[in-house]
Amino acid sequence: MTSLEYNTSRPKMMIAEYGRNVQKMVNFAVTVEDKEERNKVAQAIIAVMGALNPEFRDKDELNHKLWAHLFIMSDFKLDVDSPYPIPTKESFFEKPGVMGYPQSKIKFGHYGKIIPKMIDKAVEMPEGEEREALTAHIANCMKKAYLTWNRDTVSDDVIIDQLAQLSNGRLVLKDPEVLDGTQQLIKELGIASSNNNQNNRKKFKKNSNKNRKKKRY
Repeated sequence: MTSLEYNTSRPKMMIAEYGRNVQKMVNFAVTVEDKEERNKVAQAIIAVMGALNPEFRDKDELNHKLWAHLFIMSDFKLDVDSPYPIPTKESFFEKPGVMGYPQSKIKFGHYGKIIPKMIDKAVEMPEGEEREALTAHIANCMKKAYLTWNRDTVSDDVIIDQLAQLSNGRLVLKDPEVLDGTQQLIKELGIASSNNNQNNRKKFKKNSNKNRKKKRY
């Protein structure tokens, strides 16, 4: 009587998505002594892996992934000619380096980093209409950014003052009239003010109370 074979008693698969039969093919390829024959077996396995994953076909980047998986499934013991750099066990288990985090401080968080860079660029420009036009554009960008966080309103004086702070007094908005209206910007940005939200909540609560009071038959 043939005893049943359970997955728990079988060797662990390196990459389970290809199935146990592909893993057995890879294990066999490692045992092939002739390198030319081993190369043929490896190509056949890649073809099978590609058939199991049709999205990998005819795409160089994804085909590279198949070859990398082949070496991983062989526990990096397969010695064949690969069209791509052969990964090593050390590189596979190597921990990624720590990513550097920007250390620059942001004076006003709601303006991010782009607006201060725009201000620095405007400061470098010579006096004239072009600089004034850029200053007005920056001020309107600041107002939009401010309204994204404070959804009710913002005083033009606040924008003018913060523009002066960010530019160390070197940019002055000569004509406050160039600033777009707050309500216009709110509509453009699709922002619902917190006052409107409160009113909507009150209306919803009022309607809910009316519905509860109605007699149901």
